[in-house]
Amino acid sequence: MKAIHLGAAALNLTPKDWEGNTRTILACIAEAKARKVSVLCLPELAITGYGCEDEFHAPYVSEWALRILFEDIAPACRGITVGIGLPFCLDGCIYNGIAHVVDGAVVGVIAKQNLAGDGIHYEPRFFKPWPKGFVTDAVLHRHKIPVGDLIFDHAGIRIGYEICEDAWVANRPGARLAQNSVDLILNPSASHFAFGKAGVRERFVREGSRAFHCAYVYANLLGNEAGRAIYDGDCLIASGGRIFGRSERFAYADYVLNEAVVDLNPTRVQRHRQASHRPPLEAAMKSIPINWSPLLAIGEASAPAKAIGEPASRSKAIEFADAVALGLYDYLRKSKSSGFAISLSGGADSATCLALVYHMARQLVAHRPSNLPTAISALLDGASKDTQEATRQLVNHLCTCAYQGTENSGEATRAAARTLAEDAGARFFDINVQPLFEAYEKILSDYLGRPLSWETDDIPRQNIQARCRAPSIWAIANANNALLLSTSNRSEAAVGYCTMDGDTAGSISPIAGIDKAFLLEWLKWAETHLLRGLRTVNQLKPTAELRPSSAGQTDESDLMPYPVLNRIQKLAVVNKGSPREIFYQLRAELDAKFSSGQLFEWLSKYLQLWSRNQWKRERYAPSFHLDDENLDPRSWCRYPILSGGYHAELAALRKELEL
Repeated sequence: MKAIHLGAAALNLTPKDWEGNTRTILACIAEAKARKVSVLCLPELAITGYGCEDEFHAPYVSEWALRILFEDIAPACRGITVGIGLPFCLDGCIYNGIAHVVDGAVVGVIAKQNLAGDGIHYEPRFFKPWPKGFVTDAVLHRHKIPVGDLIFDHAGIRIGYEICEDAWVANRPGARLAQNSVDLILNPSASHFAFGKAGVRERFVREGSRAFHCAYVYANLLGNEAGRAIYDGDCLIASGGRIFGRSERFAYADYVLNEAVVDLNPTRVQRHRQASHRPPLEAAMKSIPINWSPLLAIGEASAPAKAIGEPASRSKAIEFADAVALGLYDYLRKSKSSGFAISLSGGADSATCLALVYHMARQLVAHRPSNLPTAISALLDGASKDTQEATRQLVNHLCTCAYQGTENSGEATRAAARTLAEDAGARFFDINVQPLFEAYEKILSDYLGRPLSWETDDIPRQNIQARCRAPSIWAIANANNALLLSTSNRSEAAVGYCTMDGDTAGSISPIAGIDKAFLLEWLKWAETHLLRGLRTVNQLKPTAELRPSSAGQTDESDLMPYPVLNRIQKLAVVNKGSPREIFYQLRAELDAKFSSGQLFEWLSKYLQLWSRNQWKRERYAPSFHLDDENLDPRSWCRYPILSGGYHAELAALRKELEL
């Protein structure tokens, strides 16, 4: 038996928080040593934080990271092997590297070969890819260190690395590592959360350990690191195609340590049996001999871990709640804010924001993490022993809601807002903004030299109402040192169905990364699992309530059915289909429900509104990334502010359809 005690750690870090990141790393290493872990894998770019963006260009950033590595972290690694990520500079280029630290000494640095340059990732903007097979010596913080495509031979136990994106590409380095008979692959990652992504990760970790005949250790980030991306802390330990360790996801902690004792003999036997395993066809990767063995003594290795089964099934509703709630908590504490403010309209979007704050508070009550801000910790110390009541007390401390009505607001939405706030425990104010609305209408009327009417001034009159609500809720947020939550969703962002400096006002947009159709379904789930007060909201049709009640205004009457809107968005924005392709796809799917003329009009409306409103999407408050349908132009979906607006394409399609 060749048993080895492996560890993978999820770390909750902050870009350039030198003291905080170092403290978290050292605490994690200390716990790993206390648990007798032999080899520990930490996340990618752990010392600096992954999301430093253009600050990686600043020479001092990599210099500080190297100083911390050699002076603070390496000395704490006596008796353990640790892989830890940091940037380093060589010959005028910045690389994304992993320091291999053994028994207190940095014995080599591996550099990432495949850089993530799609979606929310911009690594090629900051780093250079390391050439396959290249090895050199570099002087890093006054130490001469081998750098490059390395394998570390720990007294016969061979350890190699794949760094995050390296494992997501077709020609992954793991194949070359397997060819060089590596026993253990470490993967330090910064892999953001997206719906369904955890299953993909587990498949490539499991399959990598099987195909490469090795143990495989995958470490990831945790929490809201830099503002937009949320990391679920997914850490995995596998061997021979089976999972031996899986961490808790979405933990409210500075770090989570996942560990397992794995026997390397079975994977070696499989390698011997594999007819396709051959000696390296190209020059073998450079192996660094290390006179330090990570193997456990025979007595300690008597009980290797047992493989564990599939993770418990989690619905998209739960994933959404857990991801955004953790994102809100980290945003709150890392921005040094004291709470949240919400313009609670009685509608679905603002209700979702409050429900997510409630879920966050419930998680804090349940887990009492060590990183709680002082005020929250003190409140929970004196809170009710009843979990639900303690959650309501915490929401009351953290969240202020205001219903801001005009003469066009209905009693049903006012009652829904009040009921929901009371059920959640939030502070609630009913503010009449009708006098402000009338004052601004008079200013515009005096300027135009005529009275305003809905027939001639529909959009200005709607927008005045929406903008009248911003000053009051901003003032409440400022007075409480709180984050104002913008309540706009992705479906409305796509077509600009929002008022700039009105409902888009806010510090952060927690639901701008998700579509309205999902939110409406999620609220039904949340009514059962989170807040029964959502029942009154769920009984109402979504409406902006900016026209007189006699107009019967609803969101879908202004736009189109949300499922149709979201389908067009998928076909146009995600799949990049032409208007003609989109139309015929819609007709194939929906012809039984809607006429060709109706489908064309909705498609035309969507594409024209999409083209005209990129400037609005550029101005949205930061939102959380949740899937590959994100519209945030600063982290995912770029589109020109000025464009032809599909004019020629739609004209040609109209002519073809003879409409």
